[in-house]
Amino acid sequence: MKPKRPEKLENVLEHAKSCIDKGNYIATFHAECRQLERDITLLDALHVIKTGFRDKRHDQYKDEFNSWNYAITGQTLQCETIRVIISFDSKTRMLIITVINITKKDY
Repeated sequence: MKPKRPEKLENVLEHAKSCIDKGNYIATFHAECRQLERDITLLDALHVIKTGFRDKRHDQYKDEFNSWNYAITGQTLQCETIRVIISFDSKTRMLIITVINITKKDY
């Protein structure tokens, strides 16, 4: 029997910013690989999470993890538009799942 799907967070940006401020975040191995491949730094991703907007159209529920992935889109300091996909493994830690360079259309 499948576990009950958790509700989506409504205050994703506030929660993400709080995790950054407290140092309660981690980039997954997948995110680190995509950052190298797409020339996006962790600082770029964190900047977009802090200054970007929630792009609900790209949120996805992941059955295998019984959790929601949330999309945040914004601009880096180099004026490239990127999307950062995040999730939360608990109420206290944010996971950076992947990064996508929208400007370079690498997805």
